[in-house]
Amino acid sequence: MTYTGEVTVGGAPAIRELANLTITKVAVDEKMSNNCYLLRCHDTGSQVLIDAAAAPETLLPLIGDEGVTTVITTHQHWDHHRALADVVRASGAGVVAGEPDADAITEQTGVSVDRRVTDGDEIMVGSCALQVIRITGHTPGSICLLYRDPAGHPHLFTGDSLFPGGVGGTFGDADAFRSLIDDVETKIFDTLPDDTWFYPGHGSDGTLGEQRPHLAEWRERGW
Repeated sequence: MTYTGEVTVGGAPAIRELANLTITKVAVDEKMSNNCYLLRCHDTGSQVLIDAAAAPETLLPLIGDEGVTTVITTHQHWDHHRALADVVRASGAGVVAGEPDADAITEQTGVSVDRRVTDGDEIMVGSCALQVIRITGHTPGSICLLYRDPAGHPHLFTGDSLFPGGVGGTFGDADAFRSLIDDVETKIFDTLPDDTWFYPGHGSDGTLGEQRPHLAEWRERGW
């Protein structure tokens, strides 16, 4: 089936098969409709989960007997880590988060962050590498995760920093918005091609090419 990235809470996951990596997207929690992404390396069978947002009863069967080596939390907001403790307890996975958000994640979940990452760090999914891109604004330590598919276009997991239609919320903080839009423009749009497919923390996916013409509009409107 053709991958569209369209998922609904309680519905079937969407699965995308790349040359070396499988991406499985699932939506959890009727109120927040968070996206969670399970990545599986074809070479090794190793799996990594991006955002154990909620509903361990959904995530743990999706993960299966193979388990996960790592759970990456894209940022500190409560709706992105409600199942973190349950997934770590069941799998023994290591926990990764952006350095400035790590303490808040531990305070909210009771789970220690094993690795604190920032710009340019790599997180391995078996033999596949995710490059960390720190994006400051939605939270101090939000991270995006870039996978450069050797057989195709780049794939970018953006948490709540970038969505189709705009950047993430900054809750009326003008300085935070400027930081966010600057980082998104310079670290994402100025460095990655139009065919980069991005996967946000809520809702539908997008491509940078579709969104690029609207950057100036986003900056002007201030959100």
